[in-house]
Amino acid sequence: MARPAIPASERRHVDTLVVRPLPILTTLLAAVISLQPIRIPGYDELTPAFTLMAVYHWTIYRPDLVPPLSLLMIGVAQDLVTGAPVGITALVLLFARASVLHQRRYFVNRPFPFMWAGFAMLTGGAMLFVWLLHCVLDGAMLDSRVTAFRAVLTIFLFPLASFLLGRTQRALMGAG
Repeated sequence: MARPAIPASERRHVDTLVVRPLPILTTLLAAVISLQPIRIPGYDELTPAFTLMAVYHWTIYRPDLVPPLSLLMIGVAQDLVTGAPVGITALVLLFARASVLHQRRYFVNRPFPFMWAGFAMLTGGAMLFVWLLHCVLDGAMLDSRVTAFRAVLTIFLFPLASFLLGRTQRALMGAG
């Protein structure tokens, strides 16, 4: 027996319920990936900022689906799990969202190298901010090489993350 066709209005409603949380879910997944233990000496300090990659992508393409409160909660949860001072990651994610949202018109419908350069500048600023904040909180000048290497690793891995997020967006949300 054939199944009755689902009316278009109901299909759109179901699609909306499934698709609207996608940016938050993929940002949460990026945070979880950042937390995965990898048995490489020193990896904990060098973990790429996967969450920052997701926030950058979604703020450019679907800023309406990345509310600041969600980023605050994801950032605080990530800090609690990693043992970092609570609020640093949330502050970075909120700063990233605000910065990208303000400059969004320069990134929409631009070639990928332009978008990648924007991410590189954002990452550099975010990593510098985190390093300076840790220096202030520790009351000492920390080695900046670890932060610099983490920034380079994050920038280097961004094309892969952008590709995966873009494919997910096109597959589930359309051209967006």
